Amino acid sequence: MKPSQEQIDQMEQIQQVDFAIVELQLYLDTHPQDYNAIQQFNQLAAQSKQLKAQYEQQFGPLTQFGGSFSSYPWSWNEAPWPWQM
Repeated sequence: MKPSQEQIDQMEQIQQVDFAIVELQLYLDTHPQDYNAIQQFNQLAAQSKQLKAQYEQQFGPLTQFGGSFSSYPWSWNEAPWPWQM
């Protein structure tokens, strides 16, 4: 099953935002008083949550755990696996 271009685009957006979050986490480990970086981190965290919710609503859960919910009945196995994309 080949993902749609929309699905690929949304996944790339999630990856870009999550990459920036990881970079900010590393920066904040050594600069914990940087108020602007903390604000940017919080904005990106909210954006990541929103992007993931939007993706999951359209294409199914991203992960088996960590905030991804399943509809009833259990639907985790219905979404394409990462190696199928």
